[in-house]
Amino acid sequence: MSVRLRRVYEPPEPEDGVRVLVDRLWPRGLSREAARIDAWPRALTPSNELRKWYHAGEGSYEEFARRYEAELAAPEAAELLERVRESAAEGDVTLLTAVKVPEESHAAVLARLLT
Repeated sequence: MSVRLRRVYEPPEPEDGVRVLVDRLWPRGLSREAARIDAWPRALTPSNELRKWYHAGEGSYEEFARRYEAELAAPEAAELLERVRESAAEGDVTLLTAVKVPEESHAAVLARLLT
């Protein structure tokens, strides 16, 4: 099982496996053809309120991660998380995000929960 984090703007690679966009909004300036996304489970992304709170600099990454994990416990998000976990058990999964530092984002929280 392999779960990778990458920026969606990087070109697809054969070892990406299943490519999952984990952002609520479509990345600016990127066509769907260039992105080559296999899944876009929007309900797995942070709520608009949490996303705006974190980007406004109102809290730490640790607090953001704690709140995001609480959101992921909701039934729809938990079901989607389990589907991605099943995909990862079958082969490689790459979580794609437009954020500049994926290691300090919701994508890193997801990767940690999937491994």
